[in-house]
Amino acid sequence: MTKRERILVIEDDHDIQDLLRYNLKKEGYEVDVAGDGERGLDLARTKSYDLALLDLMLPGIDGLEVCRRVRSDPRTEGLPVIMLTSKGEEADVVVGLG
Repeated sequence: MTKRERILVIEDDHDIQDLLRYNLKKEGYEVDVAGDGERGLDLARTKSYDLALLDLMLPGIDGLEVCRRVRSDPRTEGLPVIMLTSKGEEADVVVGLG
């Protein structure tokens, strides 16, 4: 039996959560969803994921800080992260890549 890839979605908007969950599951992925940065970090540290989809504008710990903590933790430093954001200014992109 082939292992299904697991994706962590860290997104506070319920409609976007549902949309991502539905489409990713439809494509055969296992999906866990966290509605805030703290819960997302907890899941990332306690389960094994192949990818994280991360909203930048989260309540509490924002997405940039979540990404910094993921990168600085040996348990999660290799986790690929795709950032989801409605921000499009060049400065926002540079900060996200830093």
